[in-house]
Amino acid sequence: MKPRMSVRIATSLLLLFPVLAFAQWADTVLLSGKIVTQDAKNSIRQALAVRDGKIAAVGSNNEVRKFAGRGTRIIDLGGRTVIPGMIDSHLHGIRAGQTFGTEVNWIGAASIDEALGRVRGAARSRPAGEWIIVAGGWTEQQFREKRRPTQAELIAASLEHPVYIQLFYQWALLTPAGLKALNISSDADLTLGAKLERDSTGNPTGGITGSAFAISALFDRLPQPTPDQQTEGSRKFFRELNRLGLTGFADPGGRNLYPKDYQALYRVWQDKKLTVRIAYSIFSQNAGRELEEMQSLTQMLPMGMGDDMLRFIGIGEAVTIGMYNNDKPTEKDKEEFYRAAKWAAEKRMSLQIHWENDSSVGEALSVFERLNREIPITGLRWFIAHLNNASEPSLRRMKDLGIGWAVQDATYYSAERYLKAEGPEGLRRTPPVKTALNIGVNVGMGTDAHRVASYNPMVALRWLVDGKSVWGMPTRGPDQLLSRQEALRLYTLGSAWFVQDDARRGSLVPGKLADLAVLNRDFFTVPVDQISELESVLTMVGGKVVYAGPRFTKYEN
Repeated sequence: MKPRMSVRIATSLLLLFPVLAFAQWADTVLLSGKIVTQDAKNSIRQALAVRDGKIAAVGSNNEVRKFAGRGTRIIDLGGRTVIPGMIDSHLHGIRAGQTFGTEVNWIGAASIDEALGRVRGAARSRPAGEWIIVAGGWTEQQFREKRRPTQAELIAASLEHPVYIQLFYQWALLTPAGLKALNISSDADLTLGAKLERDSTGNPTGGITGSAFAISALFDRLPQPTPDQQTEGSRKFFRELNRLGLTGFADPGGRNLYPKDYQALYRVWQDKKLTVRIAYSIFSQNAGRELEEMQSLTQMLPMGMGDDMLRFIGIGEAVTIGMYNNDKPTEKDKEEFYRAAKWAAEKRMSLQIHWENDSSVGEALSVFERLNREIPITGLRWFIAHLNNASEPSLRRMKDLGIGWAVQDATYYSAERYLKAEGPEGLRRTPPVKTALNIGVNVGMGTDAHRVASYNPMVALRWLVDGKSVWGMPTRGPDQLLSRQEALRLYTLGSAWFVQDDARRGSLVPGKLADLAVLNRDFFTVPVDQISELESVLTMVGGKVVYAGPRFTKYEN
């Protein structure tokens, strides 16, 4: 080939390059927004392009318009704020989905009358004799009356239905019809030390008190939704999460959640109707046989098995029952835990453990340190959930081991309990999120919903910023409050670390998955006390619109 001809060909290719670069036009372009990228510089951009489920470009309107072709869907955001899709690092969402379609929800009810109004509504729409169940997610402190409902009020709200109301894992209230349906007339009809609550005159109130295990056992006596109801409830629950800007969560299993209880989730996944990315772990159920149970269940389930929407990520939050939040574990308890943790380390599995008290968490950390001397675990992304009163020495030990910390907004709902346990000064540091970040511990935000808290991430974001409880009581001191940017980062990039996907999620930068939420108001400028009222008007998972509010319904896939 002659040199002159080679130059002409090269020049032609250079002229053609811009056309080749955009031969694959964007599937969707978002214009005229406030794109919160959460890149290394916390950059704010105006527009964003999506192609093949990933972010193709961010920049100004003019820069991103170049990615729009004849078939590109163009969405004008009208100045709205776009954030990375949020990820809950500790949400019992598989269990919540099972019953979401049949339960009554008291989340956000501001008074007893409003809460009972939801019971009355369910009673009007359901056949006589069908159970009405409120499984949790509320506290009496959210009500103006600052008290729990009475059995008489429940009876008045629903004469023809058995009713069950659960508060955290410590108390339940049943109507006479509910007690009769479960054959409960005395303490002898209850298990695991649960007791009938009685008033000052010795008469039963309809309430039942007991340990978390006892209340869990009581709940399991209730009728379960049908498989179809569980499947439909799961779809509805996941869409509800999308409405609030959530695009993923880590599920830690739960008490009495067995393999059969995952079938509704699997059906939604197989039908390709899953609208949140779920990373789930195995929660041990059989005391004394935990390691055997985990080995059996994971023979054909290696770490990371699954796809972009549903993946297995390890074991916990109960690894062994003897080291499940046990303040006084025996040597046998610790040895059994060590054996299970060593097996997980050899399999390169993630491991999480539920622990609440800093005074005893050293028992677990000592096992981790012993194991780390034999098999390095610093790169396995193990983590501790809860530990609200973590001390600086414990956090430093966690940092040295590469152990993360999954934080929840527990003091938002139970500040009184923490005040009693920790005292005023202790409550100012509970949980010490800022301290952990300063030390360099990986922190992810979540809720522990739905039995003990609301699944609403906006409530948790507000709490991270202002530290106030559900009834306005200040909890964490100013030195532990986060900026809005810091709070959002915990719910995005922070939590992405826990599902081992921070290289692909948590920020809006080219090459990452197009998981995002367009908010109805600006998270960064709305008054702090209104952060909890924010919601998404358009949520995308992998570039697919999975939720659209009234003004954007035409874009829903």
